[in-house]
Amino acid sequence: MADKHIWNFFRAGGFDQVQINSGADMLALKELNQKLWVALSCPTRGVEFDSRTLDLIDGDNDAHVRVNEVLAAIAWAGALLKSADLLIEGSDRLALSDINDDSAEGKQVRVAAQHILKSLGKADVGEISLADMSDSEKLLAAQIFNGDGVVGAEQTEDAELRAVIADIAKCGGTLTGKGGDDGISQEISDKFFAEADAYVQWHAKSTNDAAILFLGEQTHTAAEALHAVFDKVNDYFTRCQLAAYDTRAALPLSRAVEDYQQIASQSLSAQSAELANFPLATVAADKPLSLAAGINPAWQTKMDALRTQVIVPLSGAKDSLAAGEWAELCARFAPFDAWLAAKPATPVEQLGVARLLDLLDGGWKAAVDGLIAQDKAVEEEIKAINELEKLLRYKRDLFALVNNFVSFRNFYTGKDKAIFQIGTLYLDGRSCELCVKVDDVAKHAAFAASSGVCLVYCDCVRNGGKEKMSIAAAFTAGDSDYLMVGRNGVFYDRSGVDWDAGIVRIIDHPISLRQAFWMPYKKLAKMISENLQKFAASKASAAEGNMLKAVDAGGKSVSAGPSEPPKPFDVGKFAGIFAAIGLAIGAIGGILASIVSGLVSLALWQMPLALAGLMLLISGPSVALAWFKLKKRSLAPILDANGWAINARARINIPFGTSLTSLANLPEGANRSLFDPYADKKSVWPYYALGLLTIAALVALWYFGIFGSR
Repeated sequence: MADKHIWNFFRAGGFDQVQINSGADMLALKELNQKLWVALSCPTRGVEFDSRTLDLIDGDNDAHVRVNEVLAAIAWAGALLKSADLLIEGSDRLALSDINDDSAEGKQVRVAAQHILKSLGKADVGEISLADMSDSEKLLAAQIFNGDGVVGAEQTEDAELRAVIADIAKCGGTLTGKGGDDGISQEISDKFFAEADAYVQWHAKSTNDAAILFLGEQTHTAAEALHAVFDKVNDYFTRCQLAAYDTRAALPLSRAVEDYQQIASQSLSAQSAELANFPLATVAADKPLSLAAGINPAWQTKMDALRTQVIVPLSGAKDSLAAGEWAELCARFAPFDAWLAAKPATPVEQLGVARLLDLLDGGWKAAVDGLIAQDKAVEEEIKAINELEKLLRYKRDLFALVNNFVSFRNFYTGKDKAIFQIGTLYLDGRSCELCVKVDDVAKHAAFAASSGVCLVYCDCVRNGGKEKMSIAAAFTAGDSDYLMVGRNGVFYDRSGVDWDAGIVRIIDHPISLRQAFWMPYKKLAKMISENLQKFAASKASAAEGNMLKAVDAGGKSVSAGPSEPPKPFDVGKFAGIFAAIGLAIGAIGGILASIVSGLVSLALWQMPLALAGLMLLISGPSVALAWFKLKKRSLAPILDANGWAINARARINIPFGTSLTSLANLPEGANRSLFDPYADKKSVWPYYALGLLTIAALVALWYFGIFGSR
């Protein structure tokens, strides 16, 4: 029994994550319980990872990479390499001697590598890279045959064979090959020649049976002339037979006089639909159909065609047609009608019988089959080239993938960015490293709100709006005082390309303990500021209104003459106002006096502790609440909203969150001048006000006996 693999784990994000350091670790991942994997699925788009590699791993082509697909990729690559440790190099260069050629697949991959190096004039190098392959699709497109079983006219120099392929494509359609060119496949070719053979055999029946084309090439035209009046002539003879049955029916079957009266006022023509509904000729018992005169004008042209193309060639020149003669004519066309009804519905008809016979008898099917066989003959070689490309990509990318899938080593160690981090947002004096691409802002925000992270959604554009994308950036340090919809910043993607970024939505959550500490004071200051502004605005509005009233009253007094004398000053009213103001000031002074008296009664060393305790009393609850929320921040909902299947509670605690958002700091060793020529001018009035408040406080202390009895 093989020794059990010994795993190493590291703790980050509040949970244990497997540490993958060797090829043995990667091969043993199939034994690791999936409950210990950080992710169980990730999308193939919207991440900073080679999309071609992800598409190769995505075996079911559902745009998601899952655990079993990752394990299958590791197992496949490990079997084709002599050492699994090559998988952790992160290099797309591979020595041919490192390819395990013990299997048939390994032999083919090595031969493909040798073939490519030889074609590049590097047969003696002994090492191949993705750069040497220079995109396998372009390499395949440069070859005459690429093994996809699709051939086009350009793949042969035989002009006649090219024409055959063109005819097949014209009738049977085309497929797009690996090289991007359109061509025909074996299935298309087989179907074409089968339909051509069926059509030719059907056509041959007309030449072998004289009863079918009894008028030669004119049979088709004659049949059309007959079928054009078939129902109308049958209708006529049926009416005549009914008149023979009962002579009274002859007149109404020929239409009543009233019917003619209804159309008499109209402008009639041979194309009139109402006229065409009248009988072909007047009805009488067993009356033959006159071919010379007495025909309904709406049917005259078609009857003339019947006479010249059917009756004259078969029966000679006649002036009338009896019911029996009509039945004989119809019977002559029965074999032709049956043959025509059996005609295969196929597009090969457009080529004509002569061309189809040439294609069938000229051996062109074998020529086309041979060309397709030539193409398929290199299928294994081309497959080996594709597998070589896949091996080089897996050797370069698999180790990085497992460290962003099985564990989030890249994200939590900070040595490299995770594949879901698409760039850096600079906004409000900060740089945010945790930025993810978002397809639908509203849909993402609805779920990501449960992460507890302050997320700022931005629409990013460049090249005048031709390129657009949306991102969600996590703000994990600083505060949210100046984060608001409409603010602009700059986003740099992983390639260093800059985008204009504008905030379109914010999920507001606590950002830092510093923000939580100062929040009560900021709210108090904001409340005081808003109330002062409202008070000032109301007073200004009242003053403006009083002024307008005074001006208006002055104008009226001038026009109206002397007015009543002003009311005398109400001393009692204003005494009450001053008394209320005094009580308010006394209450405020009492509160201040209580605080100051409490502080003064303390020893000098106790005063800072008392002030700290007071601030703790004010800010403590806010900080405690923020601490609990910050401790529960999770990366999982942010990624789950993007289509990931996160299998762990990937925490973003306070220290780690602080590392994801950098605040603006001066460079170390920088010189700083504190002189600001445009600084606000200092006024002495605040100092006067402070002095007066100090004197008032001392007076209050003396009044309440703090400094001794009065």
